[in-house]
Amino acid sequence: MGRLSARRARIVGGTAQDKDRLVDHRQRWIELVDLINTARQQYYGADHPTLSDAEYDTLFRELQDLEAAHPELAGGDSPTQTVGGERAGMFAPVEHLERMLSLDNAFSSAELEAWLGRVRKDLGHLPPLLCELKIDGLAVDLVYRDGRLVSVATRGDGRVGEDVTYNARFIPGIPQQLTPTAGLPVPELLEVRGEVFFDKAAFEEMNAEMLAAGRTPFANARNAGAGSLRQRVDRREEELALAEATTGDTARGAAKLARLRADLDRSIQRLGRLRLTVHGVGRTEGWRPATQSEAYAALAAWGLPTAATAVVVADDGELTAYVEQYGAQRHGLDHEIDGVVVKVDDIATQGRLGATSRAPRWAIAYKYPPEVVRTRLTDIEVNVGRTGRVTPFAVMEPAQVAGSTVSMATLHNANEVRRKGVLIGDLVFLRKAGDVIPEVLGPVVEERDGSEREFVMPTHCPACGTALAPEKETDIDIRCPNVRSCPAQLRERVHHVGARGAMDIEGLGWKAAVALLECGLVADEGDVFALTAADLATCPFFTRTDGELTANAEALLTQLEAAKDRPLWRGLVALSIRHVGPTAARALAARFRSLSAIRDAGLAELAATEGVGPIIAEAVGEWFAEEWHRDVVAKWEQAGVVLAEPETEQLPQTMAGLTVVITGTLTDFSRDGAKEAVLARGGKVSGSVSKKTDYVVVGDNPGSKAEKAADLGRPILDEAGFVRLLAGDEP
Repeated sequence: MGRLSARRARIVGGTAQDKDRLVDHRQRWIELVDLINTARQQYYGADHPTLSDAEYDTLFRELQDLEAAHPELAGGDSPTQTVGGERAGMFAPVEHLERMLSLDNAFSSAELEAWLGRVRKDLGHLPPLLCELKIDGLAVDLVYRDGRLVSVATRGDGRVGEDVTYNARFIPGIPQQLTPTAGLPVPELLEVRGEVFFDKAAFEEMNAEMLAAGRTPFANARNAGAGSLRQRVDRREEELALAEATTGDTARGAAKLARLRADLDRSIQRLGRLRLTVHGVGRTEGWRPATQSEAYAALAAWGLPTAATAVVVADDGELTAYVEQYGAQRHGLDHEIDGVVVKVDDIATQGRLGATSRAPRWAIAYKYPPEVVRTRLTDIEVNVGRTGRVTPFAVMEPAQVAGSTVSMATLHNANEVRRKGVLIGDLVFLRKAGDVIPEVLGPVVEERDGSEREFVMPTHCPACGTALAPEKETDIDIRCPNVRSCPAQLRERVHHVGARGAMDIEGLGWKAAVALLECGLVADEGDVFALTAADLATCPFFTRTDGELTANAEALLTQLEAAKDRPLWRGLVALSIRHVGPTAARALAARFRSLSAIRDAGLAELAATEGVGPIIAEAVGEWFAEEWHRDVVAKWEQAGVVLAEPETEQLPQTMAGLTVVITGTLTDFSRDGAKEAVLARGGKVSGSVSKKTDYVVVGDNPGSKAEKAADLGRPILDEAGFVRLLAGDEP
């Protein structure tokens, strides 16, 4: 932190030209963080991605390069330091025994070769590599104790996921009990990672059924799998049981029971079509494989489904042959893939190569080029988001791309439209980048006939008529400044209150948010928690033909009441404070403990919070400076929303003033668990060893940090010494 502060001081005290450059870099950093965090929330939280994998990767790399050149912009809340995805509060939390990381991507042969070069450089040679197909599904974590399944969880943010154990009982490919084999007993503890997905036939069959029932089909198999696994089957069973016990013998009662049974049967059938393939091992006790391929063989012997297509290759040539083979065969497989995952096979070598804060250095995902089609761009329209950002999007003649129908694609901003050179009326190249998100590549210029016309970015908000303008002169995006009463922004904010990454109110979907505003039940997001059954009864959207509330309306009221006791960080996210996502919100909540304390804190105090920094601090200060924002908070408090953390007993600060580096694998601590143990006791955890390091904690397969500690003469502790240090004893 000292070096970063000094760098900031040099820039602040530098020339006018230095300051201008900083403004430009800072603005681009803000834009990149906004784009990446929004894409993450849509992909992991809403199961509704809005950026292509390739586009996301380009933005992510630009952010990495920008922070490398200007580290004063980087902070703990940057996407470069975190794993995408947040756990939804609809399910109970499950803390993974070992953190689930993301994978870095390669989108070309050159990028794959660059990764191979880094591995060679670090090890002095290229070790055997395991290659497997990258299934486009939902990542899950399974834990077995003495061979019995005890939990299944989604990845979430990599540390904590959603408990979907109950739903897993209906998935045929997930064994409830592992089977020991001769010479290979089941370990006492086994944590495995895998992918839950639909095969192509099941996905098409399910979408056909949804269309026949008048429901909106899923856009792709990945979203369908995520949505199916995240159903609350237990609640539907409870609802049916309650209805069977209390519903009278009437035609209306019989119809209600039939509907509830059909909904439950449909949910269970969807889960029954899901498949699982395991592709990794987390924490284990009583078993430690030497290689990834050995682990796969053992998992298969115990009854877990592994991929028969996984192979170990010895060199670049065999790797290239594998990538090319499945690139040619990908559309003939019975399930969707979007690439190949390449891993160092030897597990000890994996530990030596280590990982960044978000991805292992010993693995990479090679993404296949997406399919490209041609279609007509019939119009370019704009959308207004909850912070006022105006985003153009392409409207096209529907086209089949990578197995689904596409008719719209984002264009991000006016500069992007100009960069792509597309005109309204053009025949355009369209692809599903990463085989997921539609992207307009550019025009088929030779097909123009002179009838095409340029897109003109509106000068006034299409929702409220307010003049549009960039917030700052250096901004690329234009915004609607009518933040408080613009209908489009208002709809987005009300909807956002219930988002999975905010208050997680399942009943407050887009249609419900629109209905609340159209029926005059809320004037803004401040009124949401004061809603009553009498209020909803006045709005047709929430009532049946007999005037009674719908099941969704009753659920909304129940969920609103439950949401009043959500953690403080969720309330912070739900307030739509610009740049404040879950990571920054957690940091602010942990330090200040109440919304009132955050409101009263100075900018310097806010910025000093780890993971926040000056940009987010400024956004928080500006938000609370608006009187109507404070009115929103007051309405929530009056409605009973708890905007403070409960009082907890602080651990003894035995590590105060100490800086610790942790390397290698510990027996009783995950890497994150060890870090949290130090932080909770007042210490600091560094990612690199220096002369200022007080202790280096060394586990199995420690890598180069242990060697550097020895070279610098820094104290080295084993796990027992670390435990004594935490307790305040002499290590």
